[in-house]
Amino acid sequence: MSHPTTSLEHLALTRRGFLHQCGMGMGVAGLTSLLGSLGELQPRARAAIPGASAGFTNPLMPRGPQFPGRAKRVIHIFANGGPSHVDTFDPKPALDRWHGKEIPVQLKTERRTGAAFRSPFKFSRHGQCGLEVSELFAHVAQHADDLCVIRSMKADVPNHEPSLLLMNCGEARLVRPSFGSWVTYGLGSENQNMPGFVVMCPGGYPIQESQNWQSAFLPGVYQGTYINTEHTKIERLIENISNPYHGLPEQRAQLDLLQQLNQRHQRARAADAQVEARIQSFELAYRMQMDATDAFDIQREPEHVRRMYGEGTQARQLLIARRLLERGVRFVQVWHGAGQPWDNHDDIEANHRKLAKEADQPIGALLSDLKQRGMLDDTLVIWGGEFGRTPTVELPTPGANAGKQNGRDHNNHGFTMWLAGGGVKGGSVHGATDEFGFAAAEKVVHVHDLHATLLWLLGFDHERFTFHHAGRDFRLTDVHGNVVRDLIA
Repeated sequence: MSHPTTSLEHLALTRRGFLHQCGMGMGVAGLTSLLGSLGELQPRARAAIPGASAGFTNPLMPRGPQFPGRAKRVIHIFANGGPSHVDTFDPKPALDRWHGKEIPVQLKTERRTGAAFRSPFKFSRHGQCGLEVSELFAHVAQHADDLCVIRSMKADVPNHEPSLLLMNCGEARLVRPSFGSWVTYGLGSENQNMPGFVVMCPGGYPIQESQNWQSAFLPGVYQGTYINTEHTKIERLIENISNPYHGLPEQRAQLDLLQQLNQRHQRARAADAQVEARIQSFELAYRMQMDATDAFDIQREPEHVRRMYGEGTQARQLLIARRLLERGVRFVQVWHGAGQPWDNHDDIEANHRKLAKEADQPIGALLSDLKQRGMLDDTLVIWGGEFGRTPTVELPTPGANAGKQNGRDHNNHGFTMWLAGGGVKGGSVHGATDEFGFAAAEKVVHVHDLHATLLWLLGFDHERFTFHHAGRDFRLTDVHGNVVRDLIA
């Protein structure tokens, strides 16, 4: 008498499997199709990426864009909290004349503001283009002819949470993939032993935490890999980077067994996207043991290079960022001001001076370093925060500014960001705020327009670069955005 063989799949009966075995397979097939659209990488989305096919297995393999782009990689320096544009890259002489007086421009801000508040910092012209830059960024100013300064940026609201998500994900309220996830989804990575998208933020998560680098409905492998750069030792910087008990061959054997079990588990669950993300995470963690230790160890850099970047966490982060880009990582986001943000509601002179001192020399060194290595031409460098600050003084508010009147409130109506490398028009200024710096007044660039332009520089038409999810095609810019041609060289 023969007995049917029993496999692990039969022993691990799921609710979906129970329905299948009860003769309800057709209904489940429809359900599976519906659920699959809620996160699985669809054939339609794959076909939109040149070089991809239904059979590819590694989602981080490098791929070409929709058309030849000038930029191949991105470093986004996020000035967390909202640096003041009128104290950094957008001089306003009118504030000197109106200092202490009510100005004729009063827009909605998060808190009450009062009279005009002149900048405590001096501006001077730099480079052949004559770009005006504050004394706070003397090292960055040495690269004036490489900078494309956008003085007419605009966001939607004067609150950190929605503005952070808008700048990072193109959507202020709903769960959407981050810019870095979109780029990695489109281009893959040139180093299969490292994550395609790395986020360096010291001392823990910023406001909105990992939502700032989420993959949302894109496959989980495209989410940013968070590194706490507060630590300096490799073992603390990247936890569990080495296995003290087993060498690589033994780990490979263990991982192969785990892979078989995960794949068997996945087959019973209609290619569950979360299971696929878990499998990819295990594989990447194994491969990182070979490259990550080298990439994050700045002591392997010559002394003169380390001296060029200077001391401090921001210097270390940006040097690591260059090493990651050099090794094929596609997108690196470097946060500055996570512990003490640029959110200076009071003592703006002292606080902005301190923060700029931490960032100015390292950013200037990064631009020099990329240029010397021939990397700046195809590396897109982005600097800015989620919004700017008011040209008016913030009035005393309980719990916000300790009763002082020497700071500025949030300002989404007009602010500054700058770009460098990657095909942007260096030595140029785009747009302008009004005479006081309160609102974008000329050639306004909304965050959606910025995203559309950045994608274009990378070789993607933001209207055609989509992912099919929940019955519709989604994109980074949703239903908004226009490419700003004046920013492109």
